[in-house]
Amino acid sequence: MTQTIAPRVRTLVLLLLAAACALLAAAGPAAAHAALTGSDPREGAVVDRAPAQVSLTFSESVSMDDDSLRVLDPKGKRVDDGKPSGTGGTTYSVKLHAGLPDGTYTVTYQVVSADSHPVAGAYTFSVGAPSETTVTVSGQGAGGGFVGALYGVGRYVSYAAFAVLVGGAAFVLACWPRGSGVRVVQRVVVSGWLALTAATLLLLLLRGSYTGSGKVADVFDLGLLGEVLQTKSGAALVSRLLLLAAAALFIAVLFGAYDKREDEERRDLTFGLAVGGSVVAAGLAATWAMSEHASVGLQAGLAMPVDVVHLLAVATWFGGLTALLVALYRGPSDTPVPALAVRRFSRIAFGSVIALVVTGTYQSWRQLGSWTAFTDTRYGQLLLVKIGLVAVLVGVAFFSRRWTAQLAEAVPAAAGVARGAAKASGKASGKASKMASGKTAVKTDSTTASKTASPGQASGAAKGSGGSQRAAQLARQRAAVDAARQKRQRDADPNRFGLRRSVLAEAGVAVVLLVVTTVLTQTEPGRTEEEAKAAGTSSSVGSAPSTGAVTLDMPFDTGSQNGKGVLRVELDPARVGANDLHLYVERPDGTAFDIPEVKVALTLKAKDIGPLPVAPDHITTGHWSASGVQIPMAGDWEVAVTVRTSDIDQVTLSKNAQIG
Repeated sequence: MTQTIAPRVRTLVLLLLAAACALLAAAGPAAAHAALTGSDPREGAVVDRAPAQVSLTFSESVSMDDDSLRVLDPKGKRVDDGKPSGTGGTTYSVKLHAGLPDGTYTVTYQVVSADSHPVAGAYTFSVGAPSETTVTVSGQGAGGGFVGALYGVGRYVSYAAFAVLVGGAAFVLACWPRGSGVRVVQRVVVSGWLALTAATLLLLLLRGSYTGSGKVADVFDLGLLGEVLQTKSGAALVSRLLLLAAAALFIAVLFGAYDKREDEERRDLTFGLAVGGSVVAAGLAATWAMSEHASVGLQAGLAMPVDVVHLLAVATWFGGLTALLVALYRGPSDTPVPALAVRRFSRIAFGSVIALVVTGTYQSWRQLGSWTAFTDTRYGQLLLVKIGLVAVLVGVAFFSRRWTAQLAEAVPAAAGVARGAAKASGKASGKASKMASGKTAVKTDSTTASKTASPGQASGAAKGSGGSQRAAQLARQRAAVDAARQKRQRDADPNRFGLRRSVLAEAGVAVVLLVVTTVLTQTEPGRTEEEAKAAGTSSSVGSAPSTGAVTLDMPFDTGSQNGKGVLRVELDPARVGANDLHLYVERPDGTAFDIPEVKVALTLKAKDIGPLPVAPDHITTGHWSASGVQIPMAGDWEVAVTVRTSDIDQVTLSKNAQIG
């Protein structure tokens, strides 16, 4: 029976690994979790005069350094002062050099979003008229290349190792205390700890290069590592390493003092280990919750503990399955997994499913925000795949529970077989002991006899010693045959065989589910992506949106003595709803001056809306303003301004503005 199972097991495991690798390959680099929702000047805009600064608005707060926001002239030369600053909330700006000539300018940005993911992109605007530029903006991205791929692998390994470590230890402590002495189970838990520690160190070293230049050489830059330690993500990784040190102590006690104690003494230690292990596991889960999706956006104070519970439920289920699977297939024949342990794990897994459904529903609402996001965003599509996998996993778990119930009913018979096997093993051990004693006696007699006997007698003694060795070898062979027979009898149990197959299938689906979950953590949330689309922008990291505060420069000449100047119109945030309108009137030399009257009208010709009159108030010399200007619909609006410089001299100017 075992010989026919092994090839099937190896084939299924290889197929599961291939499916996981395919998902990993398709995942790609981490997607941006902060979308650019506004810019001034906007993408593709042509302004009459060079702006004093460039401003970018993101969907959430980001971190910047001196090279995060750059403005390049047509020849690729930097024309900003290299000191980005926040102008309030999620808007950041950089000042430009004075007297910039006409031409096409390129704005590039590379920042780190509040949930630790790099965001990069570029766009162009023109002064006077578009021109040729030597700057290439295609392929702009962050978190890619070899360093990005290695960082992604580290993330996958860390999630899987966390699940194996926490779930494996929980399986031993809550379901199968005697499993603390089983070598293969010990190896599973210790391997999880080693993998998580190695992955955390790797992520810490790669972090600076991953969010910056992407160069391999920067991985070993100690100065860059020091900067990483001052960030939220760096602090989370260091905290994870400290908690792993505590986890090492927990593992040492679990597989050391706990394993050596008797059942009654174990109960006294179980409570302490359960409390300590729960604190360490929750702390490890919190290092993800405090630095990724849950830490930003809606209801962050509630989302972080919910995320901790979600991660612990995943780890308990997936890690416990891994430990159970290894024990069923690789465990020693004299210490089989009891039906009681499987039944306990079944109840814990059921509780984990309930926790996953509740916390997952809340996370879905928080990250999606609408039903359409399920099908219209990549995050929603991946979430649908995850929901389908959970449904399949629950279905497979149903069969596991059925095999567990049948196995529990067969416990008395199995116990009888075990007692018989133990008796046979005791007899074999007794025979081996007697033969070993005989061998010792013969050896002693042979030694004594060799001193007094003739060469012929000594040769006979040696021959007798060889016979004793042969008898010991036969005894060991009988013991091995008995152990193999016990294993065959155990594997021949149809209930245990069915349980092994269903647990293997359950673990396989869980592996794919874990991969999809990890990809989800690197995908832009559906709510953010839909907000970016609503603002008239693409959420791709390689492009920039076309909305934000709009600036229109309109030179005018009414023909009178003081009838020349430049009118600047600023509309903020240039979106549907309430907007702030500012008008500035300047002479050709740049000095502000007043004129008798300014009128504004907005028209959306494509929809036959307007003109909508706006009456701005005079604020100071050369400055008029109107707040709460309502724009009812997105589109290409015509902004018409009538400038009167005397009782009889006036002119009407107009330019179009894209309203998102």
